[in-house]
Amino acid sequence: MRNLLRLCPLLLAAALLFGMEPAFAGNRVALVLANSAYRHAPSLTNPVNDGAVMAKTLKEAGFDIVDYRHDLSAQDTRRVLREFADATRSADIAVVYYAGHGIEVEGSNYLIPVDAKLERDTDVYDEALSLDRVLVAVEPAKQLRLVILDACRDNPFGKTMKRTVASRGIGRGLAQVEPTSPNTLIAYSAKAGFTAQDGDGANSPFTVALSKYLTTPGLDVRRAFGFVRDEVLKSTGNKQEPFVYGSLGGEDVPLVPVKVATAAATAPAVNPQADMRRDYELALQVGNKPAWEAFLAQHPDGFYANLAKLQIDKLKAEQAHAAAIEKAKQAEAERDRLAALGAQKDAQAKAAADAKAAEQAQLAAQKTKEQAQQQAAAAEQQRVNLAAAAPSAAPASTASPAGTNVASLTPATAPADLSRSVQTELGRVGCFSGAADGNWNTSSQRSLSQFNRYAGTKLDVKMASSDALDAVKAKPARVCPLVCEHGFKADGDKCTKIVCREGYAVNDDNECEKQRAAKPAKPATAKRDDGDERPARQRRQAGGAAAGAAGGYGAAAGIAAAAGASRAAGGGQMFCNSTGCRPVNRGCHLEYRGGGGPGNDANAEVCR
Repeated sequence: MRNLLRLCPLLLAAALLFGMEPAFAGNRVALVLANSAYRHAPSLTNPVNDGAVMAKTLKEAGFDIVDYRHDLSAQDTRRVLREFADATRSADIAVVYYAGHGIEVEGSNYLIPVDAKLERDTDVYDEALSLDRVLVAVEPAKQLRLVILDACRDNPFGKTMKRTVASRGIGRGLAQVEPTSPNTLIAYSAKAGFTAQDGDGANSPFTVALSKYLTTPGLDVRRAFGFVRDEVLKSTGNKQEPFVYGSLGGEDVPLVPVKVATAAATAPAVNPQADMRRDYELALQVGNKPAWEAFLAQHPDGFYANLAKLQIDKLKAEQAHAAAIEKAKQAEAERDRLAALGAQKDAQAKAAADAKAAEQAQLAAQKTKEQAQQQAAAAEQQRVNLAAAAPSAAPASTASPAGTNVASLTPATAPADLSRSVQTELGRVGCFSGAADGNWNTSSQRSLSQFNRYAGTKLDVKMASSDALDAVKAKPARVCPLVCEHGFKADGDKCTKIVCREGYAVNDDNECEKQRAAKPAKPATAKRDDGDERPARQRRQAGGAAAGAAGGYGAAAGIAAAAGASRAAGGGQMFCNSTGCRPVNRGCHLEYRGGGGPGNDANAEVCR
């Protein structure tokens, strides 16, 4: 434990210096406003319920300040916004949630307090609060400014207010907005110009989804709103689509960062190997190069040191691959530029050679990266297996000297457990239908390729990797569409057999089609005349019928063909197959060879 305590400051410093998420959240404040009891319009049922749910969600997420107010007048709302602006001056994250009526006039959005009358369109400037006023309140926050509006309901004020200018536009729902301040997001419960639903329950579909995803620890706020959008679309039958306006930078911005767990300082040390294992797992959570270097500085030798070196090799290979990709792009762009300008052939040839060399270097870097990823994954799997088999025991190779052969821990292919995990996750998202047996075969590769197609990813399908496992795990629902065989139809996540009512059958288009009544068979004649005294036309027809039967399927067709083949050559026989029918050549006859069916003729034309 003493070693762990010495390592923790190094890991925390590495996380802060190299862009990792902080171990503990910064100062976060939130203001929740909900208006239901409108004095000059019908009351709304859900906003107060929605506000209570959001206030509880944010408090449980550990926000430092959560101020919940409901049914405020215009004057009280302005006072509350002014007080909240003072709280945001020291905040890293500031959130405002509003549920109630909103209105769009001349392209600007306004929140409607409970005492508003809005008899004329110009009253909105005096009796309502503009969205810009709310944005001013969150402006001082340093990291994220978030405004959430569940205010796109069908507004009764817009239908009754008088127009002072006929051309003044009063929109349906709220208008599209583009924040001018950086690191600002504005989330609507419905896309601009559309209205939202209150739902059949105590809360709106938008707020239900928000309370489920928004405060998920470690989940980037943009991805959280993506999950909210998917759930609202599903719950409203694609009638309501939430929308987010604004943009953030490249780093993840979760409302609730993941806390790095540390062991209690008073816990007694079990043994040095246990301390080293905990230090390794802590470095694994941070996962960047400085963290692994800090671990190796504390534990330079042994089993876990070798694992840490493999992790560093993997990170270096990934960085080298990214650099090779960028260099290849630049070389290709330079080649294309010279070709477009019509440069001298020598210059174009040199640029083409450079582009080809860069492409080869990229392929080599990719191969090195894949090998490093496989080795790190295999070694990590071995560590997990050892820990599961004997949690308190040290690995046998921990006593090895510093020169331990690291390659001995790394098989040539990815471990079966990793392949099995990827197969299981692919099956969960509807891209893999086979058994999760850990055998990464052609079927598994095709399944991952399908995932790439529908998820928009570019994962390497040749092998199961931790990157692929993470990407598939990130999808909460089905990705690949359900494809059913003929005679079956999609029913949720299963294929069910199509059952047609009596007199109908499934046609080639997988639809029930009425069957035609079979014509009654003609009665057989009492006399059979196969003699040569029949007219030639009748003999040709009889021979053609026998040949046609031979071209069919089954034993009956073969017997008919054999009977026809026993007749004299050229006796009016016809040779038929999938391409059509023709007369048997003079001097030839048909012989039954057995079989029959598509691509397999039952008869053969034999000429002597």
